[in-house]
Amino acid sequence: MTEENQDPLSRIKDEIVDSFDEELEMQLEEDRLDELVAEGLISEGEAALDRKIYFRELFRLQHELVRLQDWVQYKKLKVVVLFEGRDSAGKGGAIKRVTQRLNPRVCRVVALPAPTERERHQWYFQRYAAHLPTAGEMVLFDRSWYNRAGVERVMGFCSPEELEEFFRSVPDFERMLVRSGIILIKYWFSITDEEQEFRFNMRIQDPLKQWKLSPMDLQSRVHWEEYTKAKEEMLERTHIPEAPWWVVHAVDKKRARLNCIAHLLGQIHYESVPKPEIILPERMRNADYHRTPVPPEMYVPEIY
Repeated sequence: MTEENQDPLSRIKDEIVDSFDEELEMQLEEDRLDELVAEGLISEGEAALDRKIYFRELFRLQHELVRLQDWVQYKKLKVVVLFEGRDSAGKGGAIKRVTQRLNPRVCRVVALPAPTERERHQWYFQRYAAHLPTAGEMVLFDRSWYNRAGVERVMGFCSPEELEEFFRSVPDFERMLVRSGIILIKYWFSITDEEQEFRFNMRIQDPLKQWKLSPMDLQSRVHWEEYTKAKEEMLERTHIPEAPWWVVHAVDKKRARLNCIAHLLGQIHYESVPKPEIILPERMRNADYHRTPVPPEMYVPEIY
C-alpha cells in the first residue's frame, strides 16, 4: 500500500515514526539494530520490517559514502551535487543522510539565503561559483542556481528577459564546469500535490518543525500549477548530456533517500583507498607538570 492510499491516522502515525527514526539514525550503529529488535523497540511486524531494512540499507550505503569520500580526497576529485524540488519534497532529509557520517571538511552543504542588494546586481552565477569545490571536495547545494527557473520565476523576482538569459546561459555554464573537471550531478525530488499538502499540515502542527515553513513555502501551495509549468520547462531546457537531470520519486521519504544515495554512489567510480596502520602514540609525561584546578564557579551546573 502506498503512503497516499493509507488512512489519515496511519499516515500521521508513520510521519511521527519517521521523525523518531531521524533521532535513531544519529545514534544507532548497525550492530545495535538487532538489540533494538530484541528489546521490542523495533518490532518484527511487517511495517517494522521495512524500518529494519531501511536502517540496514542506510548504514550500508553510508559506509559506501565514506569510501567515496576517501576516494574523492585521494584522487583530488571535485564533485557538485544539486538537490532541487518542491518545498517539503525531502531534499534536506536526503542531504542529511548523505552527510551524516562524512567529514564536513570534505563534504559540505551550501544553502544560500536570499541574495543581498549587491548580489542582485552581480553576474547571476557569481554567488554560486564562489562555493564550488576545489580538488578533494564534495559540495551539496540545497537549492542552487535553478532558483531562477523556479521560485524567482513564479514569484516574479526576475524579469522574463532575465529568465530567458538564464536558460541560454545555464547549459554553457554547466558544460564549462564539467570541462574544468567538476563532476556535476543534478537531482529533482518529485512529490504529489496531496503529499505536499499533508507534509505542510504536519509541519504546522509540530512546534519543532514550524521553522521549516516560510511565507514563500506557503505561497508555493497557492502557485502549485505555476511551479509545475516552471519545473517542466526547466527540465526540458536544461537536461543536457554533460549534466542530465535525475528525478527522485519522493512521496516515500525513506525509499527516496536510499534510492538517491544508491544512485549517487553509482555516478562516480571509486575504490578502497590504501591507508597506513594507525597507532596511538604514548602520552608524554613530565615530572614537573601539575594540573591547575578549575574554579568551581566555572563549571556548568549539573542539573541532570
